[in-house]
Amino acid sequence: MDEEYDVIVLGTGLKECILSGLLSVDGLKVLHMDRNDYYGGESTSLNLIQLWKRFRGNDKPPAHLGSSRDYNVDMIPKFMMANGTLVRVLIHTDVTKYLYFKAVDGSYVYNKGKVHKVPATDMEALKSPLMGIFEKRRARKFFIYVQDYVENDPKTHDGMDLTRVTTRELIAKYGLDENTVDFIGHALALHRDDRYLNEPALDTVKRMKLYSESLARFQGGSPYIYPLYGLGELPQAFARLSAVYGGTYMLNKPECKVEFNDEGKVIGVTSEGETATCKKIVCDPSYLPNKVRKVGRVARAIAIMSHPIPNTNDSHSVQVILPQKQLGRKSDVYLFCCSYSHNVAPRGKFIAFVSTEAETDQPEIELKPGIDLLGPVDEIFFDIYDRFEPVNEPSLDNCFISTSYDATTHFESTVMDVLSMYSMITGKVLDLSVDLSAASAAEE
Repeated sequence: MDEEYDVIVLGTGLKECILSGLLSVDGLKVLHMDRNDYYGGESTSLNLIQLWKRFRGNDKPPAHLGSSRDYNVDMIPKFMMANGTLVRVLIHTDVTKYLYFKAVDGSYVYNKGKVHKVPATDMEALKSPLMGIFEKRRARKFFIYVQDYVENDPKTHDGMDLTRVTTRELIAKYGLDENTVDFIGHALALHRDDRYLNEPALDTVKRMKLYSESLARFQGGSPYIYPLYGLGELPQAFARLSAVYGGTYMLNKPECKVEFNDEGKVIGVTSEGETATCKKIVCDPSYLPNKVRKVGRVARAIAIMSHPIPNTNDSHSVQVILPQKQLGRKSDVYLFCCSYSHNVAPRGKFIAFVSTEAETDQPEIELKPGIDLLGPVDEIFFDIYDRFEPVNEPSLDNCFISTSYDATTHFESTVMDVLSMYSMITGKVLDLSVDLSAASAAEE
């Protein structure tokens, strides 16, 4: 281990693995270490016995739940937008050859106590029970504007500069009511709160376009895809990729103490009495706790069920977003469900997650609106974890620390953190103009 590296990466969480893969592909010499004896850090995947140990303190799950090894329960479950940035990053690194994806069945939104399919096109808007007849026509006009909008073709802009016009102003032009705005902003554009209404509309329009283009990609009921056997496959795929490029992975390395010189710049990492030297460190917040601050908490429930989520058209995999306004909250509640069709549970079993940014000290009450949508559950676990973000200045100490995972059940915010870290580390922007069909052969 006493060697010199360009970068040492600490923790095999998803963000760290993607960065390690990107930097290896760029030709940097990377050492990747983890204090745990398993891949994935916070974003690991557990079998049934591991799940029981973690949440029940014993290793005896009930026999009726089936074989432990048929379970791959992701601790940070997130779907991927089929044409989204993460898929582009996976294709860019060619890690897609180690993964098989399958389309996700459904994308739903909670409105006035009921669950509805998210309408994503002008045709779906006309059929959706979310809106009355006149609202449907207004929404259809807005969807057509978004579908036809091309950023570098002013003829499609209808006289509006979306880098200046706010989302609120754009929506006002089409006369859409609050209800419609709620599902467009939170379930289509995937905003996590309502700040976007006062920001330039271009971002929201681009997010809506990404949703509908991703939806068209697999002709399924949602714009999302998910790897067979769950996200636990991703860190391992990146470890294999890194090895191809000469990177080194070491699990079960206790301590992983980051060493600094007198100027406070990182010089290496010590574990078991050996020090590997490096120019830069990439890590999750747990490896440099004095360089991060707590910014919030995520509350979540994990349920094992024997049926799909009711009112989702028997979807074997589905996301339901409960916009904050519908619940009188400041942040959305997210519902994620996956099953044996993605090989994350035995036949006939479903894994559901309900997650949100905690706003009180009673997460079980905050999660109740989401849990109420699940129907009967075989088992349910509650969990709450702190969210951290870095407060250091990477240009001074050469430490690049990721932000903790948020409550969303899709990857858009996670991958933005990865890309901004990549740019800080390398000084360049990752080119993501890739051939998207490289990840499509695997959907079945």
